[in-house]
Amino acid sequence: MPTPSAPRRPDFKYLAASGLLGFVLGAFVVASLGNLSGLRAKRIAVTAITATPLAPLAEPAKLPPATAIDEPPNAVVEVPSPTSGRTGVIPPNAPEAMDLTARRLTIPVSGFPADKLVRSYHEARSGQREHEAIDILAPRNTPVVAVEDGTIAKLFNSKAGGITLYQFDPGNQYSYYYAHLERYADGIKEGDRVRRGQILGYVGTSGNAPKETPHLHFAVYRLTADKHWWEGTPIDPYDILR
Repeated sequence: MPTPSAPRRPDFKYLAASGLLGFVLGAFVVASLGNLSGLRAKRIAVTAITATPLAPLAEPAKLPPATAIDEPPNAVVEVPSPTSGRTGVIPPNAPEAMDLTARRLTIPVSGFPADKLVRSYHEARSGQREHEAIDILAPRNTPVVAVEDGTIAKLFNSKAGGITLYQFDPGNQYSYYYAHLERYADGIKEGDRVRRGQILGYVGTSGNAPKETPHLHFAVYRLTADKHWWEGTPIDPYDILR
């Protein structure tokens, strides 16, 4: 009786080929499923986006405009100074200037005679700007007084203007700006109501004032409808103080 032969073992190369074919088919199936999942996810995302109303775009924050007293590099770190919203100087024959002239404002440096004032509004300053104020030279610590009744709108320490004070007139139409002070008067604070001739501070050289030339930098401007203490249209102080 013949002896049964041992079962023949499959050739290794056929096994390898079958395995490779199975791997390729498996990868194709996985990739197909992945593509289907990706398409399904995209459809879901598109549906969610179209079903959700778009929120209104927020207006980007605006940087403060460049200052007239501070140097331009300081504009991004300091609150703007009074003439940042100007639309042009108010001429001396304009109703606003004539109104202020009729008020006979007090000279803001105690004891300084009106006939000694010097016009300097249009003098050139660094950064291709005009002075837009009047400088009143006086000994250090000479009292600086309110030109009329009003309210202290802001006490502000500026890199260029130094120790400064903004005063609104009684009707909140105009702002008076006092700069380069040596210090404020004792007890003065924002919101205070002040009287004509009341001491607000003292002449000095704070900010970028020459240290050997104490003086008051004094500016006047008409406020905008928003009544911002830093924003307005300038008026030459010389014409309304003389």
